[in-house]
Amino acid sequence: MWAHVWRFLYSHYFRFWLKWLLRLLTGKCELQRLLGGAEPGARRTLSVEHSLESSKNKVLRNAVHIEEAEVEKCVRDVMKAKKIGQKDTRFKTNLHISLLQISGYKKLYLDVENLRKVPYDSENEEHEEQLIELWNLLMPHENLKARISKQWCDIGFQGDDPKTDFRGMGLLGLVNLVYFSKHYTSEARQILSRSNHPKLGYSYAIVGINLTEMAYSLLKNGALKGHLYNMVSGLPQMEHFHQFYCYLVYEFDKFWFEEEPESIMHFNQYREKFHEKIKGLLLDYSVVLTLQETKKP
Repeated sequence: MWAHVWRFLYSHYFRFWLKWLLRLLTGKCELQRLLGGAEPGARRTLSVEHSLESSKNKVLRNAVHIEEAEVEKCVRDVMKAKKIGQKDTRFKTNLHISLLQISGYKKLYLDVENLRKVPYDSENEEHEEQLIELWNLLMPHENLKARISKQWCDIGFQGDDPKTDFRGMGLLGLVNLVYFSKHYTSEARQILSRSNHPKLGYSYAIVGINLTEMAYSLLKNGALKGHLYNMVSGLPQMEHFHQFYCYLVYEFDKFWFEEEPESIMHFNQYREKFHEKIKGLLLDYSVVLTLQETKKP
């Protein structure tokens, strides 16, 4: 309760006077202080984003809702609104980077959401090709005897036709599975093999789709901002979302075997424990969660 009261008082009263005092002492507005000294990355861009959202100036508030094509004009408008000379190239460059990251995050979410909304269609040749590619990547020495086959259970689908397993995450679930298998083939095959453990085994593909949902929800609620702002000094792309997904798959497998659950029936309990662990890591301003970083010696 007291935390809520403090946040209300700070945002509605104390913050204004603190900003006024700091401007009086430094001769610089809040944005100038944030963009003038802080290192590039999550801490700076998150602070700039909060400053813009909290501003009483409409030009500044609107800055967090622009698209990529509007960034350059928005930088000029903000500098004009705050009476900052256009020759201040450092401020201009750093604000440009922050606005690209902010607008890029929103665009990435829309792209991911649009892919999630595409249902798997067995009549779509491209969808079918990706599904067969997944099989070939994971099972290079075993031919798929038929499109409808119990063999799909060998890579962790629930039945003889995987299309029913993609209903929750749509095509996004398949694209993630294929990306991991294509870019980290040896790791994917190793994890598939481990998922067949007689005691600690789990359904590889189903868990992979479940982790797509985890990555999607973290992106949707803004939890991935710090990670992506540190990872990309510009526009986050779908590639960066896939890379985070690969990290989740790799780390979840390690986590599962370290925890040694009594049975797969406890999956939701351990999935939530892993989810909390990831959310905790994402609170770190210096966070970068990628498989490349994880596998560095």
